Parts: sequence; C-alpha cells; structure tokens
Amino acid sequence: MGEVTPALPTTQDAERSAGPWRTALRSLRRDRVAIGAFVVLLLIVLACLLAPVYAGQVAHTNAFRSNVSGGTVVNGKKVPILRPSTTGLGLGVNPIGPTGDPGHFLLGADNQGRDVAARLLYGGRNSLLIGITSALLTCFVATAVGVVAGFAGGWTDGVLSRLLDVVWAFPVYLLAICLSVVLLTSGLVLGPVTISAGSLVLPILIIGFVFVPYVARPVRGQVISLREKEFIQASVGAGASDARVLRREVLPNVIPTVIVFLPLMTSINMLTESALSFLSIGVQPPDASWGTIINDGLGLLYTRPMVAIAPGIALTITAVALNLLGDGVRDALDPKARLRGAL
Repeated sequence: MGEVTPALPTTQDAERSAGPWRTALRSLRRDRVAIGAFVVLLLIVLACLLAPVYAGQVAHTNAFRSNVSGGTVVNGKKVPILRPSTTGLGLGVNPIGPTGDPGHFLLGADNQGRDVAARLLYGGRNSLLIGITSALLTCFVATAVGVVAGFAGGWTDGVLSRLLDVVWAFPVYLLAICLSVVLLTSGLVLGPVTISAGSLVLPILIIGFVFVPYVARPVRGQVISLREKEFIQASVGAGASDARVLRREVLPNVIPTVIVFLPLMTSINMLTESALSFLSIGVQPPDASWGTIINDGLGLLYTRPMVAIAPGIALTITAVALNLLGDGVRDALDPKARLRGAL
C-alpha cells in the first residue's frame, strides 16, 4: 500500500486558524463597499482637519469674522462680497455666489460675508468631533450598564433596566432639546468642574446620554444569553471570580457588538447634533457646525442656496458612508454572515 499524502490546508482552513479578529479584518478588506466608505470618510476627516490651512493659505480669509464691506476678485475684477438686493423692495443684500475659485469664495459667501467653503471645513471638524466623541461615550456607558445589568441580574438588573426605560420613554429629540435648552442657559456644574454654556462638551454629554438605552438594551440582552452558555457556567463552576468571568468570557463576546454600533451611533449622533445646532441649541457661536451653517443659509435658499446645500450634502455623504462602513463591520464580525457569503 502506498503512503497517503496529507491534504494541503485550504484557504478556509487558514482563515479559521487565523483567529476571529484577523479573519474579520480579512473579510472587511474584501468588502469593496465598506473600504470605499472608509476612504470617503478618511478624505472628509482629512479635509476638515486641514481647515486652518485652507482658510489661511488658500482662501486667505477668516471663517468666523464678518466681512460685510469687503471685496474679492472674480475673473480678474474686484467685486463686493455683499451686493444690495435687486428683488422685491430692494431691501437687504445678496452675498456673492460660488466662484469655482478655491482662492476666492469657492462656494460663495453667507449673509455676513464669510467664506462658505472655509466655514464648511471648520463646521465639519466640530460635527465630526461631537459625533465621534458622543458615540464613544454612548458605547462606553451603555456597555458598562448593559454588562452589569445582564450579568448581575436581580435587583441590580431591575434598577438599571427601569432607569433605561425612563430615558427610553422620552422621544429622543424632545429629550435632547429639553436638556439643551436648560443647560445652554445655565451651563453644567459637576462638583469642582464647571462646563460653560457655550462649550462643545455640553452637546457631547447631552447626545451621548440620550442614546445610551439604544445600545445598552441589546448589550444587556446578549449578556443575559451568554450567562446561560456552557462555557460561562464551566468558568463559574471552576471557581473564577465574577470580575474574571466578565473580563475573560463576557466582554470578548460583547465587544464585537459594540464595535458594530460605533459607526452607526456616530452617524445618528452627527444628525442629532446638526438638528440641535439648526435649532440654535447645539453648537453656539463663534463655533460652527454643519447644522449651524444650514441655519445660516435658511434665509438665502432662494438667492444663494449653496450656503445650505453644501453642508447638507456633506452631512448626507458622511452619514451614508458611516452606515455602509457599519454594515461592512457587522458582516465581517458576524460568523453567520460570512457563512452565508461562502455558500
């Protein structure tokens, strides 16, 4: 009898032996839609981070200072940034429209004579900062609450669940508006720490707080399901402490779910921040965000619509890219999704 030649390992065998995180990363790299969304997000973030460079070195303007009597150059001719209105009763002014020249009001000016393109990049910095930071805060607090409630059970679960239900009972935007109105008039005092009414920390805390139940409840349900698994029972039976079980068994199984929630919550939180800023109860002057710029362009919709359209397009592209990236991350971390894709 001849010797049996051992079978060579297949690609699927190599992926199974590479570990779940490497397998998920490899699966994500093969998702062209998710990679494309990530590239778009990276370009948006880089462009917003370079806002001071664009404003100072390219547009030569101050995005936060009114320039009602200034002028600019269009087609080699100097023209005023704000012109008297020629419609209706001739009251008010018409800002200069998009010139197509990055150095001279690329997207036009608003009713204060400020460069819309420069403000768009600066506003994106604040919108991204608030969206990402509040999403991290939401996921962190929700993970802690959901894990403790689901694993401890009993009265601890009852108290935490009822607190989540109280927050859940309010319409999220109504709760965010109420908190914003109250805190923007008096600020927030947390012991020795005082947060002023115009600080960006306030919208981060408000938005991060109101969305905690939306992540904590799924995490709690997953932990309750994990608590009945055999490997958890075996670890408890072996004498492992609760802290060790949480650290070594529960959290590694919960973290992928939280990672999937992170880009989705970033998108939702950015939309919430823009809605609050549009209502003038989010980001406060002199700071700007995409929501405040849309509000600035509300009175110019019929004459200079680009003031409101440009931040709206930027917000839409960012939200869609975040959702597509979140879908890709979910599919990469879900073994059932990878199995369905292999069939």
